[in-house]
Amino acid sequence: MSERTLFDKVWDLHTVQTLPSGQTQLFIGLHLIHEVTSPQAFAMLRERGLKVLYPERTVATVDHIVPTENQARPFQDGLAEEMIQALERNVQEQGIRFYNIGSGSQGIVHVIAPEQGLTQPGMTIACGDSHTSTHGAFGAIALGIGTSQVRDVLASQTLALAKLKVRKIEVNGPLAPGVYAKDVILHIIRKLGVNGGVGYAYEYAGSTFAAMTMEERMTVCNMSIEGGARCGYVNPDAITFAYLKDRDFAPRGQDWDKAVAWWQGLASDVDAVYDDVVRFEASEIEPTVTWGITPGQGIGISEPIPSPESLDPEQRAIAQEAYQYMQLQPGQSLKGIPIDVCFVGSCTNGRLSDLQEAAKLAQGRQVAPGVKAFIVPGSERVKQAAEAEGLDQIFKQAGFEWREAGCSMCLAMNPDKLQGNQISASSSNRNFKGRQGSATGRTLLMSPAMVVAAAVTGRVTDVRKLLA
Repeated sequence: MSERTLFDKVWDLHTVQTLPSGQTQLFIGLHLIHEVTSPQAFAMLRERGLKVLYPERTVATVDHIVPTENQARPFQDGLAEEMIQALERNVQEQGIRFYNIGSGSQGIVHVIAPEQGLTQPGMTIACGDSHTSTHGAFGAIALGIGTSQVRDVLASQTLALAKLKVRKIEVNGPLAPGVYAKDVILHIIRKLGVNGGVGYAYEYAGSTFAAMTMEERMTVCNMSIEGGARCGYVNPDAITFAYLKDRDFAPRGQDWDKAVAWWQGLASDVDAVYDDVVRFEASEIEPTVTWGITPGQGIGISEPIPSPESLDPEQRAIAQEAYQYMQLQPGQSLKGIPIDVCFVGSCTNGRLSDLQEAAKLAQGRQVAPGVKAFIVPGSERVKQAAEAEGLDQIFKQAGFEWREAGCSMCLAMNPDKLQGNQISASSSNRNFKGRQGSATGRTLLMSPAMVVAAAVTGRVTDVRKLLA
């Protein structure tokens, strides 16, 4: 009997050969590109006189540098305009499908591929972006790669990679009201550490993940990389298939039935062998917020900021750095800390269900005086769907700014930036120093609902109080 994980099965199906180095030459079924990591890769191809080998397997969009307020061309930022022009030129020359601003389908690369059905179970997917792990929610092996590897995929449709170990992470039980997928992944990273997943693929299993929607699973898989894992995935099931059915690139008719039958067989075997297994109970998880400068420095909202003595010795130096940078003290509560900027969006939490949940909290309330709060849909399709439901009006009436699709303040390669030492409540994925555009700006990661709670109270607030 087979004892293979989904990772084993998909890896073996896409193995071209074992290289002299011991690495696997892995075929990549879908290559996603954007404007930041692709220009140099295309330039490398030109230097060698090469063409993109399978342009039909590459899909492009623009997301990182896109302004979310004034999108008139040319962009006010000259470098951003250069980058989008380079992408426009490259995709035209190479015959690559491109979702540009105004196409109706532009957006964050990790939002548009799933919503169009480009992302499917059993695929190998690569993108020059660390959060490519998002696509593992569909039962795919999805890998973030560097610029030289973007070149390799464009030229050969393959990558040279060492096979990963697989850690099964089980979470069981229902999530309590006010606890979301974002809290689950922040809890996992907090417990296993930001380096705990190095060398691993994470398989998310258990009744908690089985009950999640696809968009919730994408939130979890998105942040696998923040825990050090190269990728993370959920076995495909009826929820996966229902999400994909009738999407733009999903199989149709008899092809659909054949695809579902094949996808079902990809799931990890009942007796699959793992390199490690870790288990958590959903009842242990409460709304979780980061207090420091790594996604692993998180706590439940009712807990105090940890003291150095309570941490593992190897974590103490970065904790001291975090106390100083964040201007926080061990033993202090995060509740009540004033917030300057509130951001809902990103490839982690910029999908329709994220905006729906945020709107529930915003309805009938007002953004607190002095707080800048804004909502950035993850794609033009998400924006259209949200507006069709009137979510934009709910946000505007509550005092939130309603923006165009893009990465926005998640990484601030665009006009959306923190100023000075402002403190941000953010639904994004990274709280590194300077991540949101200011060398002294401070970021607290949390769920979209928690961001809205902070926006309307003006301070870090337990969202459960608003729900009650």
